[in-house]
Amino acid sequence: MWREMILLALREIRRNVLRSSLTMLGVVIGVAAVILMVTLGSGATASVAEGISKLGTNLLDVRPGQGFRGPGGARTRSDPFTLDDVEAIRQEIAGLRAVAPVASQPTQVIYGNENWSTSVTGTDNDYFEARDWSVASGRLFNESEIRTGRPVCIIGSTVRDKLFSGQSPLGDKVRVEHLSCEVVGVLESKGQATFGGDQDDVLILPLRTFQRRISGDRDVSSITVSAQDGVSLEKVQQDLERLMRQRRHVVPGKEDDFFVGNMEQLVSTLTGTTRVLTALLGAVAAVSLLVGGIGIMNIMLVSVTERTREIGIRLSIGARAREVLAQFLVEAIVLSSFGGLLGIAIGVAGSAIAAPLLRVPFLFQPGIIALAFLFSAAVGIVFGYFPARQAAQLDPIDALRYE
Repeated sequence: MWREMILLALREIRRNVLRSSLTMLGVVIGVAAVILMVTLGSGATASVAEGISKLGTNLLDVRPGQGFRGPGGARTRSDPFTLDDVEAIRQEIAGLRAVAPVASQPTQVIYGNENWSTSVTGTDNDYFEARDWSVASGRLFNESEIRTGRPVCIIGSTVRDKLFSGQSPLGDKVRVEHLSCEVVGVLESKGQATFGGDQDDVLILPLRTFQRRISGDRDVSSITVSAQDGVSLEKVQQDLERLMRQRRHVVPGKEDDFFVGNMEQLVSTLTGTTRVLTALLGAVAAVSLLVGGIGIMNIMLVSVTERTREIGIRLSIGARAREVLAQFLVEAIVLSSFGGLLGIAIGVAGSAIAAPLLRVPFLFQPGIIALAFLFSAAVGIVFGYFPARQAAQLDPIDALRYE
């Protein structure tokens, strides 16, 4: 019986191809929009998490000042850290993988006739370990270079491309302000950061070299801390805050004059935000499905009116009311299901095309596809029921008289 009903439904759809196509259009647009929005939103969430993970694993960033305040959102200023603070963290806090002092400033770098404005950073080898950053060619600093402040540097791939046109710079010397330093390593490329900066646009010196020859002071502008795997990052953060309050003589009840940034919390906040936005966009797109359902109900009501005499004949020769109801309900479900399948094809294809253009990964999600199809079928059932019920309740005699 169901096979015959489906065949009859297909016959009715073929009889009015243009009208059936326009009826399905709302469902097609709704399903395609839901899949497109949710897929791209999930890709954006994954991109944010991946971008932050490139900064390093189990990472904490300690900076002077407390948050962003005042007009323009500037960070409140405070006394910088010292190497003694760095050493205290290494000695007194357990479960750490790496602790790196960091000082940096934008500077012009020159090689031959080429020059490039980049970020020059002073630090030690713990910085590379904390950020999971290895060299693509060359080496890291050796102990004597770190201890004595020799003029050697490690550059990012962007600086290499700008100054050396992609050629190997190892052994060559570049000028950083008045300092001539030998290139001993080139870092692996990390690409764009989550907030749009180029992580590869950097030149790194030993901290002592930077302090003596570039900044002219002994300040440490930030401390990068990486916890060992399995160690609670929140506990390390609490220990850091407690230690820095002691060292910076922050009395109880007074606000910290430093800030400890937790990358896990940042990842959670940003991915949570993108998930909420994805859900919101998906909900907005789902409104199109409701509009499509109203279109199906409208067309099915027209179809009942057009086929009133046919319904009367079927009822008069013995067809039961529930069979008539099932027939019209099946037609509505077939329309919405065809629309759902076409919408799935358009949504997946559109996502695959749009994801690279938006620079987010394409994540194929069978769950959301199945949900969108079931929702489209449900639209056919809900909005097709009323016209089908109206057809089933027609009086056979009145229906036969209908012209």
